[in-house]
Amino acid sequence: MAPTPTTLVPAGSTPALVTELTARVRGGTARAGTGRDVADGVRPRLVAEPVTPEGLAESLAWATSEGLRVLVAGGRTKLDWGAASGPIDLLLSTARLDRVVEHRHGDLTATVEAGATLSAVNAALAAHGQRLPWDPPWPDRATVGGIVATNDSGPRRHGHGAPRDSIIGVTVARADGRVARAGGIVVKNVAGYDLSRLLTGSFGCLGVILTATFKLAPAPPASRTLEVTVDSLEQAASVAADLAAAPLTPTALEVSSPPVRLLARFESVEASVSEQVEAARTLVGTCGSAATHAGADEQAVWDRHAAHWYAPGTLVKLATVPAELFPTLVWLRGRAADAGVELAAAGRAGLGVVDLRLDGPLEAQAAVVAELRARLPLGRGSAVIRRGEPELRRQVGAWGPIGDALPVMQAIKRRFDPEGTLNPGRGPGGL
Repeated sequence: MAPTPTTLVPAGSTPALVTELTARVRGGTARAGTGRDVADGVRPRLVAEPVTPEGLAESLAWATSEGLRVLVAGGRTKLDWGAASGPIDLLLSTARLDRVVEHRHGDLTATVEAGATLSAVNAALAAHGQRLPWDPPWPDRATVGGIVATNDSGPRRHGHGAPRDSIIGVTVARADGRVARAGGIVVKNVAGYDLSRLLTGSFGCLGVILTATFKLAPAPPASRTLEVTVDSLEQAASVAADLAAAPLTPTALEVSSPPVRLLARFESVEASVSEQVEAARTLVGTCGSAATHAGADEQAVWDRHAAHWYAPGTLVKLATVPAELFPTLVWLRGRAADAGVELAAAGRAGLGVVDLRLDGPLEAQAAVVAELRARLPLGRGSAVIRRGEPELRRQVGAWGPIGDALPVMQAIKRRFDPEGTLNPGRGPGGL
């Protein structure tokens, strides 16, 4: 677990602390927390929105010196991810650090401030026919910093990888306010400590990302999606295996249930897209009902596929080796039904990573999650609660077993944030 901050109740009145904090945000805003700032059911005592990296670093240094517990936020789309929140002294927002610092279109790289939304960044990169090839939920609100901190991606992870695969440099404010830089501005192999990837997926518990540099992908001129509806998960497993083994290059290969569907997306030049989608359709044959989508119709298909993010219920990220994904989903189907829990699934059929949506009594959900984790051997699978009632996350834990990596992670946390200032308890394994 993370070290306990040295001061559990900050000295001084809230107005006095606001005055002190205002002097450090350097033109940004500092105020007392209100009902609209509630994060994961907890209202922060203070809220700061710096407008410069220097202001953020100075605010963070002050918070650490005062023994404050700091929750970092951007677009606030993931504040209920990870462990349930304890008290929050300061919500430190990156939302006003929202520039594309530099777009080196000739090198296919860009440096972006942490508070920039994915949609805004890609709108700027589109001027040169390039993009960050991720498609997580809420792209109009989700910020680059939050996406990197959670290593969040989406269906295109099949073809383009996750943010950890794209990041090549980072600037970060440490808990003591010192600013560190790592990586570079061009795509190359470097030796040494890879701070950029270490921060990716750390849930903000090691430092506050100020800017990040990424390798980019060309924006494809054409896109088609093959939608295949089948009768069962068992049949979907066979079709997905055939598509994954074929000499095709889909940027997404997704499964959803119920009803059971597969989506294969192809993005490239028009001739390649047309040829590949027809080859995939031929491969499917009579195994299911197939339809090809393009343009607005294609976008509607993907919007429906992402609807589970916006529906009520618990979201659990299931990760397995690909060969074990469908057997695990078949087992879950029966176990959830026995427990009286409604189950839906959507995610990466080719990678073994799907989101499960659970609806039902919390005790029953807790039992299903616990049994699922027991079924997944360490190193071959995990079940992480992405979104769920605080009581559920306290009952079974958001992360599940971490294994031998936990002591190493705890040592890194102590090295970067010895006072336990940043996002205490919310990082992997409760860091």
